Amino acid sequence: AIEQAKQNGNDIVIVDTAGRLAIDEQMMNEIEAVKKAINPSETLFVVDAMTGQDAVNTAKEFNDRLDFNGVVLTKLDGDTRGGAALSIRSVVNKPIKFVGTGEKMEALDVFHPERMADRILGMGDIVSLVEKAQEQFDAEEARKLQKKIAKNQFNFNDFLSQISQIKKMGNLKDLASMIPGVGKALKDIDIDDDAFKGVEAIIFSMTPAEREDPKLINGSRRKRIADGSGTSIQEVNRLMKQFEETRKMMRLMSKGGNMSKMMGGLKRKKRR
Repeated sequence: AIEQAKQNGNDIVIVDTAGRLAIDEQMMNEIEAVKKAINPSETLFVVDAMTGQDAVNTAKEFNDRLDFNGVVLTKLDGDTRGGAALSIRSVVNKPIKFVGTGEKMEALDVFHPERMADRILGMGDIVSLVEKAQEQFDAEEARKLQKKIAKNQFNFNDFLSQISQIKKMGNLKDLASMIPGVGKALKDIDIDDDAFKGVEAIIFSMTPAEREDPKLINGSRRKRIADGSGTSIQEVNRLMKQFEETRKMMRLMSKGGNMSKMMGGLKRKKRR
């Protein structure tokens, strides 16, 4: 694999070895032999944060045998807050380089000590939440959406787009846990990542004209939408009500923003 990477002009080769226990001498000898054979520029130890003190003991055993460069702490999307990060750093004196909060590529993040400290203390991680949002939301699209909201033209197509962007940000419970004070409240509550499926089914059962102009959706249309989405009329009515409340709230916020700009302009004029 390394020779092929050199021939292809690749800069990085990641050698992922099978998981093993520190007490398995044969497997530990094997991993030592692998390291000696490939002579890697960096060796990262991947450990499950949910295992607590066992993670610390395992890290020490592996470091004694392999002298790794850093640690990747996984499963931080579980109930654990990451206290193992502090213990591992103290015992092996090697940095935590990355943390994993899911199974997809976007769930692997660079480790930030100050944010982990907030998480351990139950204070959330609002900075990471904002960064995830910035990665998914396009500034130009946001400006267009703001104009539509100001004109009360926000429709179900826009609503679908917002849902899609939120889903791309990652696990819903993990996102909620980044909000200060919310993570602790949600500790024993299961948030299904498919929570939006019912909403999407209802919206996809609308005609293009209905998604564009929700005012068209009368009683008979609501029944057709419920039948088409496999939901009830009550669920369709609930979504319609939530949509209208969301639209009103967004318009009020938009007006508030414009008012702030006007006030700022007035203050500047007064200074002149």
